[in-house]
Amino acid sequence: MRSRLLNGAVAAAVAAAGLAGVASQQAYAAPPGNKDVTATLFQWNWNSVAKACTDQLGPAGYGYVEVSPATENIQGSQWWTAYQPVSYKLQNRLGSESDYQNMINTCHSAGVKVVADAVINHMSAGSGTGTDGTNYTKYNYPGYYQDWDFHSCRQDISNYQDRSNVQNCELVGLADLDTGSDYVRSTIAGYMNHLISMGVDGFRIDAAKHIAASDLAAIKSKLSNPNIYWVQEAIYGAGEAVQPSEYTGTGDVDEFKGAFDLKRIFSSEKLSYLSQWGESWGDGYLSSDKARTFVDNWDTERNGSTLSYKDNATYTLANVFVLAWPYGSPNVYSGYEFSSNDAGPPNNGQVNACYSDGWKCQHAWPQIAGMVGFRNAVSGTGVTDWWDDGDNAIAFGRGSKGYVAINHEGGSLSRTFQTSLPSGTYCDVQHAGDTYSVGSDGRFTATIGANDAVALYAGASCSDTSGGGSGGGSVATGASFAVNATTVYGQNIYVVGDISALGGWNTSSALPMSSATYPVWTLDLSLPAGTSFQYKYIRKDGSGNVTWESGANRTATVPSSGKVTLNDTWRN
Repeated sequence: MRSRLLNGAVAAAVAAAGLAGVASQQAYAAPPGNKDVTATLFQWNWNSVAKACTDQLGPAGYGYVEVSPATENIQGSQWWTAYQPVSYKLQNRLGSESDYQNMINTCHSAGVKVVADAVINHMSAGSGTGTDGTNYTKYNYPGYYQDWDFHSCRQDISNYQDRSNVQNCELVGLADLDTGSDYVRSTIAGYMNHLISMGVDGFRIDAAKHIAASDLAAIKSKLSNPNIYWVQEAIYGAGEAVQPSEYTGTGDVDEFKGAFDLKRIFSSEKLSYLSQWGESWGDGYLSSDKARTFVDNWDTERNGSTLSYKDNATYTLANVFVLAWPYGSPNVYSGYEFSSNDAGPPNNGQVNACYSDGWKCQHAWPQIAGMVGFRNAVSGTGVTDWWDDGDNAIAFGRGSKGYVAINHEGGSLSRTFQTSLPSGTYCDVQHAGDTYSVGSDGRFTATIGANDAVALYAGASCSDTSGGGSGGGSVATGASFAVNATTVYGQNIYVVGDISALGGWNTSSALPMSSATYPVWTLDLSLPAGTSFQYKYIRKDGSGNVTWESGANRTATVPSSGKVTLNDTWRN
């Protein structure tokens, strides 16, 4: 992505030039294999990534994990220091070379392949001592590069309509490598071949826009596996000299235009516009077999050009759509909370637990993680049975294998949906435990809460059979439950109480809550005015095991009109 550099300025990055010399190469257009979803664990240290592969990514069905740069870099607490390498030694705050090797081995054992973020356009913007003790000055990196290995333009990029300026001048003051030099190409390839020898399965090319596509092809041809998966950061800019489409000869390209459009549509336009989302939308859109789609990344969440975790349910639903829709290969971003755009990772990248210390863990949000299995199950199918309300409720099938309905309206949606699914009972992977019956005519009926979704696919396992479609709708009188409760993949939050409408303290009859605004779980329940009740929250896992929150029973009374609003926090 764009590398953040001096004074916290975001350095541009992406796209590039001519395609000479690449015709003989096979470029994977999507992560090879039948699992094409990547999770980017931004600034997670290697030990934390390894654990996530075992506990979350593998079980959820992710095919790849993209990890942050492993090279020695400049010192500093800011996240963008990782994008100023000073050597190709594998030592920085995220761990050592041995930690990195263990991560690769562990992820492979979990069925997850590893994509390394490679910063090869530039080195640092200044002088100092690196994270492994290397003493460096700008344009002089002992054992790697000297002054003549850098482009002669020693000024910042100033004109994105000038190809030479974009690809030969300096990105926010960073020493710009002369990637036209065979020595530079061989040195970069040596670093990447070392990672390949360790088992890395692919590369994300940072700031690809600032490297000629022919240079990238030449570097790739020097790799021990020149057909390795390869995805490039190339940000679309209307009228710019360098365009993302120039890079499809060497591999995938991140689909920035799609992410920009998703923000606009989910924020201020109509979801019904998405019925043909993809390459037919014109300039900036890549062919589906070359596009890596995403909702956000670490640059775009900070500069506001895309949705982010701060958009709550809107963000969740956009991820649900991208994972359900057959355009490109999705990349799910997983970062951390920030108030300062320069803030480095909590605990120097150590993730002790999801949803603590600021780690957002979007890859593990139940509504997002559930859609990874959906995507794997519907692979190879096209869109069928599109429906929309002309506004912000949409639904569509993936042949006879899956069906998803997304309600981004302000109120609940109740209707009968026409699908191409075979008759049977299906688990809703948006709400573990909810099931829906599809008739012999392919139809099922559901009530979907505001800013919520339903997703069904053949083969999805159900943790119980508590029925479908709970939560989210508006009621005249009753209770509006909301509890801030963190979970891991496969767990869901329920509410249970002393009255029959809340299951009569029977945990098998507890009411499942919506995770649309995770980590806040919600449920609207219709109850007669004046009803007094006791209640508590419980956590269920995929095997039906129950964990009660601690403390005394909670109490509430429905008012004479309207709802009692309950804003709670899970008690450990």
